[in-house]
Amino acid sequence: MKVNVQAPNFTAKDELLLFVEKRLSKLEQFYDKIIFADVFLKVQKTSEKENKNVEILLSIPKGDLIVKKEGKSFEEATDVCVQSLERQLKKRKQKQRAYL
Repeated sequence: MKVNVQAPNFTAKDELLLFVEKRLSKLEQFYDKIIFADVFLKVQKTSEKENKNVEILLSIPKGDLIVKKEGKSFEEATDVCVQSLERQLKKRKQKQRAYL
């Protein structure tokens, strides 16, 4: 799976990019037909502590999955996104098995 990470308005550190790629690679355990993942890391200019936004677009056959989450850090928001995608991929795989 190819992972594209975009961080508008700031430069993401290599550790963060590796963290995101490592977490997304775990999704291939649940669904092996993932084509690519687009990850958008954004910082909102607010006084709130949870101002880090992570948006992941997962391209799979017959549709895309999109998840947007906020957190205190990009790592926290990425973990929540990956958990959400994991549930969606499991659900999709179960539906496919039901039709076989």
